[in-house]
Amino acid sequence: MDRFLIHGGTPLQGTIAISGSKNSALPAIAACLLTSDTVTLDRVPEVRDIRTMLDLIRHTGAEVAVEGGRVTIQAREIARPEAPYDLVKTMRASSLVLGPLLARCGVARVSLPGGCAIGARPINLHVSALEHLGAELRQEHGYIEARAPNGLHGGEIHFDRITVTGTEDVLMAAVLATGDTVINNAAREPEVVDLAGLLIDMGASIEGAGTSTIRVRGVSKLGGASRSIIADRIETGTFLIAGALTRGDLLITACDPAHLRALIAKLHQAGVEVTEPAPDSLRVRAPRKLSSVDITTEEHPGFATDLQAQFMALMTSAEGISFITETIFENRFMHAQELARMGANIRIEGRQAIVAGPTPLSGAQVIASDLRASASLVLAGLAAQGETVIDRVYHIDRGYEKIEAKLAGAGVRIRRIS
Repeated sequence: MDRFLIHGGTPLQGTIAISGSKNSALPAIAACLLTSDTVTLDRVPEVRDIRTMLDLIRHTGAEVAVEGGRVTIQAREIARPEAPYDLVKTMRASSLVLGPLLARCGVARVSLPGGCAIGARPINLHVSALEHLGAELRQEHGYIEARAPNGLHGGEIHFDRITVTGTEDVLMAAVLATGDTVINNAAREPEVVDLAGLLIDMGASIEGAGTSTIRVRGVSKLGGASRSIIADRIETGTFLIAGALTRGDLLITACDPAHLRALIAKLHQAGVEVTEPAPDSLRVRAPRKLSSVDITTEEHPGFATDLQAQFMALMTSAEGISFITETIFENRFMHAQELARMGANIRIEGRQAIVAGPTPLSGAQVIASDLRASASLVLAGLAAQGETVIDRVYHIDRGYEKIEAKLAGAGVRIRRIS
């Protein structure tokens, strides 16, 4: 099992280029099942979750070609409309194929999602929404069994709580349904907008993506398309925080600053200097002393839950008390205990973490519990004095493309060991 060995205390310097968004590429790959024509996706990151999704697409019978960051998919026929457990047990995004398989084939069999142990991501929101479109679904032996004997039809859907994958799944089902569909309380994340853009390029009729109400007019068939995946806003935010935590001077390129307004505002409040030298770049610099800042995670455009762990690592070096409230997932503070092993002063009270700083961090042996928790431990290791060893880095490999190489290029002493 691979580990990272980090010698901390070096400020990040230089330039880091951002990869394409994993969370945008996953639904885009699933959307390729909606057509028998060829779909080409550029800027697809080479991470573990993407490899798993491509294996799943191959399993259905689709042809997949990968050349660097370009992925070409043609699902002429879908021989196996299923997502078996053995293929998707390490990935949360397996439910994204439920809508496309149901819309294209009229049947689907999808294993319940695996992946990070950060709390419930209930599939019942997907199930209820698809039932409104005429699907019949049941859960049996760890699988969702779905069929639409009379085809899918348009309907009005209201999500009780905002769900990104639920919005994406239903959106993909609705584009081939008969009639019109309205999705209320829809997720507004940039990844939803990117998926809608791909579906429109394929011939779908969609309005309102990026707002809380999405309207879809079903079409009988979709065609091929070519599209480039948007920049990974979570990777961008992770490196912004890393630059601030190490008191470095870092230029981040190939990103989209508009997707990170909530984080940038909080960094400014803490005393971090974040500038935009170009429309697709950000520069981060921080003084020796930072001020504590409170955050509450929210759906986009609020503060992203996927940046909460990294921001907690930053607050260990800030003056004063910061309150970090997690509203999206109920079990997303597992990194706090590992940060405490490195010297952080953190107390957990329900859904709130109270961080007292500044506390000097020292290198230690720690264990990654999920994707973003592992990123926070890497950041803490960058700032810590001495040597940090991070076990179970397969978590970080699920969502960060060549993170050790990017950090090494910015002056960090980091290497992967087996």
